[in-house]
Parts: sequence; C-alpha cells; structure tokens
Amino acid sequence: MLSFSQGESLALRAQTIHQVFAETAARFPTRPALIVRHQNVRLTWSELAAQVESLARGLASLGLEPGHRAGVWSTNCLEWILLQLACARLGAVLVNVNPAYRSWELSFVLRKSRIRALFFHPRDARADYSAILAEARAGLDSPLAHAIPFGSPAWLDLFHSAAPPPPEPSDPFAVANIQYTSGTTGSPKGVLLTHHNLVNNGFLIARCLQASGRDSICLPVPLYHCFGCVIGAMVSYNTGAAIILPSASFDAHATLEAIHQERATAVYGVPTMFISLLHHPDFARFDLSSLRTGVMAGAPCPVEIMKRVISEMHCPEITIAYGQTESSPVVTMSGVHDSVDLRVSTIGRALPCTELKIVHPESGQTVPAGEPGEICARGYMVMKGYDQEPEATARAIDSEGWLHTGDLGLMRPDGYFRITGRARDLIIRGGENIYPREVEEFLFSHPKIADVQVVGLPDARLGEVVAAWIRLRPGESATEEEIRNFCKGRIAHFKTPQFIRFVDEFPMTVTGKIQKFRIREMEIQARGLQSAAGIETA
Repeated sequence: MLSFSQGESLALRAQTIHQVFAETAARFPTRPALIVRHQNVRLTWSELAAQVESLARGLASLGLEPGHRAGVWSTNCLEWILLQLACARLGAVLVNVNPAYRSWELSFVLRKSRIRALFFHPRDARADYSAILAEARAGLDSPLAHAIPFGSPAWLDLFHSAAPPPPEPSDPFAVANIQYTSGTTGSPKGVLLTHHNLVNNGFLIARCLQASGRDSICLPVPLYHCFGCVIGAMVSYNTGAAIILPSASFDAHATLEAIHQERATAVYGVPTMFISLLHHPDFARFDLSSLRTGVMAGAPCPVEIMKRVISEMHCPEITIAYGQTESSPVVTMSGVHDSVDLRVSTIGRALPCTELKIVHPESGQTVPAGEPGEICARGYMVMKGYDQEPEATARAIDSEGWLHTGDLGLMRPDGYFRITGRARDLIIRGGENIYPREVEEFLFSHPKIADVQVVGLPDARLGEVVAAWIRLRPGESATEEEIRNFCKGRIAHFKTPQFIRFVDEFPMTVTGKIQKFRIREMEIQARGLQSAAGIETA
C-alpha cells in the first residue's frame, strides 16, 4: 500500500467570497454575525452587510478597481473584517500585512505587493505605526496612493461616499487575497489565493466541524494569518456562525471571559494559546461548558495539552488541522467524532476534494504507507502561485499540480497522517512561521557581524524560539543587548533572537557545509532544554 490518500468527492462552491457572504446575510439577517468585545461592537448579519456595502463604495471612490490591491496592517478589529468583505465586494485584492512588521519588512511588502491603499491603526501600546510607515516609505518607489488610519476623517468619510454601487465580481478563480510567507531566499513571498481557494477551504472545514448558524466562534488567533481569516472567518461566512473577537491581540483572560460571557461554542488557537488558557490563574472561575468544538493548529500540538483541552475546557469535539498558507491553508483535519487517540496522535486525514501523498524527498517517488517522506497536496486549495515569483512557484508546485509542502510526515494504513519533521529550515514560534534565512539576512546588515546562523530551539510554551550564533568581524565586540536593540523596531518581535551566542566558528562537514542540526543539539545541551525537546506532539 502506497502513501496516497484522496478525500471524498463533493460538489465545491462556485462562488466568490462576497456571493457566499451575501447569501448567508440574507438567510440570517437578525442573527449575531460579529462581536468585537474590545471595541464594544455587536452586529447582526444585515448590519454587517450594510457596513460592507458602504465601505465598498468608499473604496471605489478612492479609485480602487477590481484587481487593485489594498492592504490591511492591523491586529484584530472590526475594521479588518469590514475590509476583508468590502474588498471581496469590490473585487479588489486584500493584502494581509502582519502588524508585527516594522520598517524593514513593511518597506519590502509595500514595494513588492504594489498596494494602492493601506489601512492601519495609527498607534497602539506596542508601536507607533504612523512613524513606522513614514520610515518605510522614505525614498520608496511604490504605487501607494492612500495611507488611511482607522478612525481618521478619511476613514469615516469612506462610509458616506456618494459613489454608485460597484458591479459585483463573479469570477471565483480571481485572486482575492495575498498573504506573505517567509521565503527560503530570505525575502517573504506573496501567496496568491483565489476566492475558490478560500471559500471552499472554509466550506470544507465547516463541514468537518459540523458548524452552523447556531455556533459562535471565539477567535483569539490573528486575522492576518490564514488561521483567522480563513479557518475562522470563512467558516463563519459559509455557515452563519458568529465571530467573536475577544481582544486585539491574544489575551488569555479576555478569551476565557469571551467564551464565558458570550457562550461560545467553538474556540480556536495555536498550542501556546491553549497552554496559556489552561494555566491562567483564574481559569477555574470561568464557565466553559458552552464549548463544543474548535481547532488547534499552526504548530505541532502537544498530546497532553490536547487531552486537557478536551477534559478541562469541556471541549469534547476539538479538532486538529494541518496545512500552510500555500494550501489555503488546511489539507488534513481530524473529525469531531474521531477517537481521542486519533485526535491527539495524528493531524487527521485528507479533507474532501484533496489529494495527499508522501514522497521520498530525493527521488520524488511515493513511499509505502508508514514510511516517512515529504507531504505533497493537490486539489482546489493549491495557491495560484507566488506573486511575481514564477521560479519559486515552479519549485513549490510541480508539473502535475502537486504542492510540495516541505514538511515531513507519514501516512498510516488507515489514512491518517502524522508530522515527523520539516524538510525546510523553518522555525514555528507560537504559530508564527520564521525562515532563518530571513533573520540571517537582516542580521548580516549589522556592521559588526561577519557571519550568522539562525536555528530554532524547543520551548515548552511557544514550541520553538529563535537562536542565533554570531561570528563578529575581526577586532569587533558586541553584546546580546546590542544585537537585540538592533532588531527592535526594524523586524517583527517574534523574529528577534531569544538566545544569542558569539562564536569563532560553526560546526561544519568535511566539505564545508554548516551543520545547523549540530548547532541546535549543542544549544539544547548547553541550555538544558532536553525536556522541552522531548515533548510529544501529533
């Protein structure tokens, strides 16, 4: 038996995001659609639809047309959801910009994405985004014509535009969304995702969760990731389930309080979020008995944490999902009625309309069931490609349409999959994907650094954290604090190395290839991280 699996065949939805949303809003006009607790916002489906229509007219009044790109650079908020839906209504392409991006990363995305309008919070407790944007735009050649802060007169005016209603887009295979994922060459790549990709991934996830208009999803995960804007929002738009945003960024107390007070039936999170919820000092004060299901994804899921979510959070139908941005994102998922053993020891099986296989990383041949290899996926959910990156696209998607995930796994004889490692040099810190090469290329710009190697180290709470081995230029000296200060405000905080070691040389093979696995092993030993490295995951 070869490691090949195909999910059941179903009729996929041949609609745009707006068509699906409008259909749901018409079905459930008076039911809750969106609850944003930190902004004191509660909207029914009809109220949400009215605001989306007004904003779509406003975007059109800025000169945005179908195919034009509009960026949202923000933590979770009402405005994020409105822009996602208004861009879909207009036919514009929404570009997700990570709010952790600082000037170096933002400048790259503005130039690469050709964003014509950028919407953002001017500042919050973490950063002055207006100042970061000004630094990013200095000397930048880009088509950005509008930079509009939320709450500003320019933003409010968009909801009162006299522009006529724009024509409704009807092509489900048009690009709807660009999400940036760190690239192995050191520069993020824009993943082109279509309405067809996103609508149907949400449709099939919802089916797996048995979600309906009676559900309400507590969504503490970021909307700028697929986890939030697809696994969360697209499930809602497909079914009528309400979205509950408990806070702008993850806050364990706010999430527990939202589940308790709103009687949420589903909760999402990466493993580190669930760990924070379970360990919160006030955990026992909250009634979580309304929970039925949810999704744990974004990083390898510790088996014991999954068991505790089922028992202590009273979430008997919690599921695990696996995928990546390039696959819209989910390709495997456990079912709500799968045994606990299956849900804690595997990443589920192929979603409907999805083909999966495990191939030998070098020969490309499909391996027998039970043998590890690279996970490949094919079907409706495969991205259209990387924006303006035909060579990188060709490396990721082969001539037969298979997406090579770069993850190592195996398929059991029963069709369930397990992750065994990663073929690519990827760090997953609390659900954030970090390619070491991107961090290395940034650190190379420090005038004192001659060479640097970045690896991921195991962490009991975050899954992994960033470590850097740095070789300084001759005659130079530096401190860990100096290196971290160099990173501060210029790259996302989660990419800043938590561990830094200054070295004279790196471990190498006889042919001169640097052995990153040895760096990792030496750091685990030196820092006493063996217990974190031994945590069992699915």
